[in-house]
Parts: sequence; C-alpha cells; structure tokens
Amino acid sequence: MKISLFGSTGRVGSVVFQQARSTYEINRLVRRKNGMDASGMEVVGDVLCEEDVMKTIEGSEAVVSCLNTDKHDVLSRSMPILLKAMRYHGVKRIITCGTAGILQARRDSGLYRFQTSESRRRSTKAAEDHLKAFLMLQASEMDWTVVCPTYLPDGERLGEYRTESDVLPEGGKSISIYDTGDFIYQQLTDDSYIKRRVGICY
Repeated sequence: MKISLFGSTGRVGSVVFQQARSTYEINRLVRRKNGMDASGMEVVGDVLCEEDVMKTIEGSEAVVSCLNTDKHDVLSRSMPILLKAMRYHGVKRIITCGTAGILQARRDSGLYRFQTSESRRRSTKAAEDHLKAFLMLQASEMDWTVVCPTYLPDGERLGEYRTESDVLPEGGKSISIYDTGDFIYQQLTDDSYIKRRVGICY
C-alpha cells in the first residue's frame, strides 16, 4: 500500500514515518529536502499549494496528516486542498492527528472540551483551527479518523494506553508522542474508528 504523509518531520509525524517506512511506500510532503531512506517519494513544497498536494497524494490509497496548527490557521486552510486532491485521485481513507480539545465534553456533551473547564488551555486558537478542519472532514464523504491526544510530552513508548470514541477517557492527563504516533499508524489497518474522533491517553 502507498500512503501520503503530511507533517512527517513533526513530533508525532516523525514517529508515524519511522513506523510506516518499512511497511508502506510513502509519498511525503516536506518543506526542505531531507532525503529518503525508504521506498517512496519526497515532494518539496507547501501544503497550501494545490499542485504540491496533488502530486503527493497521486497513487496513494490512504492519507495521514500530522500537520500542526500555527498562527495562520494552516489546518483549516489546507483541509479543503487535501480533500480536493483525495477526490481527484479517488482516495477515501484519511487519518489525522487532532487535539483532545475537539472531543465532546463529558459533563456537557453539547460542547467541545476546549469550550469547557475540562480543558486547561488558556488560548483556544489552536483548538478552533483543529475544529474547523474536523468539521470539514465530518461533512465529507471520506472514511476519516481523527486521533485526539491530550497533553503530549515526548515521553517514552509504553505500548499501553486508553482510547475512547468522541471523548477523552476518564481522568486522562497525558500521552507520549510515541504511543500517539504508533496508534495513528495502526489505524491504517484498523477500521474500528472510521468516521470517529478518538480520545487517547494513559
């Protein structure tokens, strides 16, 4: 299987890349040439450039996005481009890394966590960008999964953690980048959470 990977040089994305490179052919979009030591293609470009995204997704069977948000709403601005390229190339499966802030609140299911006291973040800008991207996925015809980690220290690979659809498991405080990346990688062969957000934590 060939996959398209976005955000492969980031904290979580690099873990996904390390796991996937020995199993899958990978097309990845990068800002600067890194050199590939696995089968696949490296496209040097910008996720906000339709031509670069089209080239990255061409021939793929699944898309994995571990893009980070920034001050310029890159997640919500890039999602329409990803979806357009997926439709053009006939790709249905997409797995993204979100944030626990866009899970439903446990005590008020009508709100997202970042809108309640369940989230301790003072700024909601990043969560709002993640939410816009999620709502686009939710409204699409894609087989999407949004993996939503809570606090993400580098930590270590423990291999044991809790997951739950659409909410954060009770009492969840943190999850390492390694266990998060491993779980995202596993979703390429697991359809348990299609059209679901997944809260993940220890």
